[in-house]
Amino acid sequence: MTRNTRRGVMKKAMGAALATVMGVALLSGCSGSASNEEAASGSTSTNGERVTLKVEVFDRGNSPSPHTITNNWLTQYVQKEFGDPNNIDVEFVPIQRSEETTKLNVLMASASDVPDIVFVYDSSVFFRYAQQGGLTDVGPLLEENGSNIKSYLGDDTLKFGQLEGTQFAIPGKRAITARYNSYIRQDWLDKLGMKAPTTTDELYETLKAFKEKDPGGVGSKVIPMGMALAPAQYEPLIYSFIKPVQGDLTYSQRYELPLHEGFKESMQFLNKLYNEGLISQDFSLDEEREQLNKDFQNGLTGFMTEDVGQILYADGTLDNLYKNLPDSKVVALDALTNDNADGKHIKSRYGTNGMYIMIPKSSKRSVEAVKYLDWMTSGNNLLTMSTGVEGENYDMVDGIPVIKEDASQEIKDRVYNGGDMAIMANGKVIGDQEMNEKAWIAGFPKNNQELMRESIDVANADTVGPIVFDRPIEAESKYGTALNDKLKIIIVQSAMAKPDQFEAVYEREMNDYMNIGGSALKEELEQALQAQN
Repeated sequence: MTRNTRRGVMKKAMGAALATVMGVALLSGCSGSASNEEAASGSTSTNGERVTLKVEVFDRGNSPSPHTITNNWLTQYVQKEFGDPNNIDVEFVPIQRSEETTKLNVLMASASDVPDIVFVYDSSVFFRYAQQGGLTDVGPLLEENGSNIKSYLGDDTLKFGQLEGTQFAIPGKRAITARYNSYIRQDWLDKLGMKAPTTTDELYETLKAFKEKDPGGVGSKVIPMGMALAPAQYEPLIYSFIKPVQGDLTYSQRYELPLHEGFKESMQFLNKLYNEGLISQDFSLDEEREQLNKDFQNGLTGFMTEDVGQILYADGTLDNLYKNLPDSKVVALDALTNDNADGKHIKSRYGTNGMYIMIPKSSKRSVEAVKYLDWMTSGNNLLTMSTGVEGENYDMVDGIPVIKEDASQEIKDRVYNGGDMAIMANGKVIGDQEMNEKAWIAGFPKNNQELMRESIDVANADTVGPIVFDRPIEAESKYGTALNDKLKIIIVQSAMAKPDQFEAVYEREMNDYMNIGGSALKEELEQALQAQN
């Protein structure tokens, strides 16, 4: 590890420790807060008094004129359709997306200034708030005022918001669980008279043919397999070797991958690809995937894994490839197979939850808060908040909202922050996953929609999802930042080691991983799994 890398790890670890210290302040900030019963007594339905409900909203600094993050078409829609009929003034409290957790820690510690509805994506932050008594038990409130929420989420998704059986958060619902897909240059295969590979061994032979025979005619610049130091590139490869922990479930955090049986074999295969010149040689410098995308759209790359649909957006990587090389052709495929899982095409899927939506214990508007979230999941409110007005922003075609490309900019700007306002949905939720996928596909350029459909089919095959524990894994919040940095180091060092030095390099880096928290994490995960079973 270089001196700069070690400094970066220490800096991130100190940041995690600071967040923990901030979290401890929750106890003092919330110790004098109202009980659930006292909070419930503040409901407008019992005394008719007009009250204010404060709701967090992400501020990304992208509000188009004349809108502001606290006064725009959607905030006015919420006030008119929910606030006014219920005698509630809905006040949106902006928090910069980049300062989400830091700012929320400060607000939660102050108690008096914290909004009535807050949210985070980080499960460890949610668990910390819940453990320290900073959150309202929303279980009874859902029974009274959350029938739409319960029907919309279902028991499996609601579990993501529970601590030891108590419902301390209302999870947002993820529209799509498909995560990763693979793409290959079909025109390269055609020139070589080869079929698309369907196993890892076949893929290896294909990559060798790409390098040796150069079907793209790019000479020494050829990159058989595009690689970057990013999850969408290294996770599919790793998942094709590791053994799931339980059925089609495995540990949820990326930095827990080294704890799985088969991880070493994935690093050995990566080492083989690197040393034979079959993957991007400078992948360790490309965490943002900028070079990966440039190489692909310039016709240098034969195969790559990627987030589903990432290259298919209008004027994106695929469109640019076709502009640069009109005779090129790209197809989706499922090539990586896993011998630790009966030869299936194992890959990761997202959990069904989105963000963790919470009501601070200090809130006196917990009833109104649940009513607001329940209203959001009723009727067409989520669709309106994410997509706008039918006939103006979109047309319904076979039950799918299709965006009107010819709508004026003023109409399009109505829902510029729809994804941040419709917090009960992560993505466009219009029905079951099949309907959500159709809606997702409809948002891509028509020329790319068939490939998007194929990409989703590949991404949904043989997936492994996260285990949902009903209590926090303390070692995750304690060591997660350092272990996540270490995972990247293991990947880079394992890949770049000379073949005869791989064993020594891998053992050295894994010993370091275990010593800085991996051993404690492994022990706690195994205990939690045994207790849950």
